[in-house]
Amino acid sequence: MKYGEITHFSHPQHKLRFEYAEVPFKCDGCKEVGIGSRFKCNLCDYDLHRQCALPSVAPLRHAFYPKCAFQFLARPPGDASRFCNACERDVAGFVLHCGACGFDLHPCCAALPHVLDAGAGGGDAVRLYLYRKAGAPCHRCGRKGRSWSYRSACKKYNLHVACVMEMLEESWHELFNGGGDGDGGGAGKRGLVGGVHGGMGVGMVGGGYGVRKIPSIKGWEKNHHRGKGKVKRCCEVAAMAVQLIISAVLGDPTAIIAGIVSSFFSR
Repeated sequence: MKYGEITHFSHPQHKLRFEYAEVPFKCDGCKEVGIGSRFKCNLCDYDLHRQCALPSVAPLRHAFYPKCAFQFLARPPGDASRFCNACERDVAGFVLHCGACGFDLHPCCAALPHVLDAGAGGGDAVRLYLYRKAGAPCHRCGRKGRSWSYRSACKKYNLHVACVMEMLEESWHELFNGGGDGDGGGAGKRGLVGGVHGGMGVGMVGGGYGVRKIPSIKGWEKNHHRGKGKVKRCCEVAAMAVQLIISAVLGDPTAIIAGIVSSFFSR
């Protein structure tokens, strides 16, 4: 589907133009980060994920919650704090809410593909499946039950959606608050996301944002222990898996997250 300009209830004073962002942005609808497809007002530095700009009028049905009907709301209902049942992050803006069950989903989380598939080069393919509950420990945090997770078909790679968001927080907090080498590259809003636990940094790579210092995700290399070649190949496939998940979590499974390299693990 092709998009041009739209009017949106959240920003009625100007039209929003569809564009593709190669740098991270903060969505002014759901208040979460994004990359790739967005609707933007250049006059006001106002950005919306495609999912936030073009919500479905009809209630959303989700395979993980077959009895629920999620309605798009401009703000979370009530005065109490609410969190997304997919990523367990706070709901601070646009939300899909089930009034009967009380479940909440960020628009981008609700749109996460149930299958992510891509070739990893050298004849290998990476296929990841989305699960409501993790059946194996996450290679980021080491725990099972926490949030939705992606697990590879080969069952060697498993990451919580929440952990991917934490990795991105660490990255962009460092970049936009003095830890990175880039100047923001026109990303606009500084301090894209709050919360930092240390770890991954992002810098300009080939004109776009790419991973420069790699987060510590231990354990995946143990799946191949027959020599350096096996470990290297494991790392390359794992890097492709993480790239797929990051792109999906940011609202655009087709986005290219440059610079994810095979030297991915602390040893």
